[in-house]
Order: sequence, then structure tokens, then C-alpha cells
Amino acid sequence: AEKNLKLEEKITVLQQQNEELRARIEQNTVITRQLSEENANLQEYVEKEVEEKKKLSRTNEELLWKLQEGEAVSPVKLLPPPSTSLYHCSSGNSSPAKVRTLRR
Repeated sequence: AEKNLKLEEKITVLQQQNEELRARIEQNTVITRQLSEENANLQEYVEKEVEEKKKLSRTNEELLWKLQEGEAVSPVKLLPPPSTSLYHCSSGNSSPAKVRTLRR
């Protein structure tokens, strides 16, 4: 009878521990779900940022190319117009500049 009592007490203690562990598992499951959602949101944010960075980089390259091409074709364009209405280009080339397209 005494052994039975000790075993019943041990069963009670183990059941309490089991319940506590189940509660912890439940809490961890909730936290894991929240962290997974946050991780997915952060990954989406990072992907958007990467795409925006690529877009800005392409725009920057395009603008740099246009600036370099503009300087190579006609450096006079960057200067303010003269005070007279006549404008003389010293390059002597009357053909339009070749335009190169950028791949995206």
C-alpha cells in the first residue's frame, strides 16, 4: 500500500510535468509560427529592396552612359547658351549621333 502511494504521487508529479511540457510546446509552436511569418515578411522586404537597388543601379548606369555619350558627342551642350542667337558647332559633323541601347 505504501509503495502504491509513492507510485501515485510520482504519477501525479509526472502528469504535472507532462502538462507543463505540453504548455511549453504550445507556446513554442505559437512563437515558431510568429517567427516564420516575420521571416517571410522580412524575406519579401529584402527581395523588394534588392529589386529596387537593381533598378536604381540600372538607372544610374543609364544616366552615366547618357552623360558620357553627351560629353563625347557634344560637350557644348553642357555649357550655357551664348548671349547671341547664332550658335555654331565646331565639330563639323552634321549627322546625328549613333545611339546604343542598353540591355535590361
